[in-house]
Amino acid sequence: MEQFTQILRMIAVLFAAYLLGNWFLSEIKKQRARGVSGIRIYMTLPGLLVIAAAIILPIGLWLIKK
Repeated sequence: MEQFTQILRMIAVLFAAYLLGNWFLSEIKKQRARGVSGIRIYMTLPGLLVIAAAIILPIGLWLIKK
């Protein structure tokens, strides 16, 4: 039963990453169609979430292992 719970958690995380990635890519397509510069794409909500995940996750993992 414990393995099932772990697998379910992994699936939930992968699904959330999939949704965030698709949301971010759709925002990139919208911004490029408007002719917006590259850095402003990351100032959208999904862009900020991607940046926060890229910064917070490694630091959080480092703190947990320490």
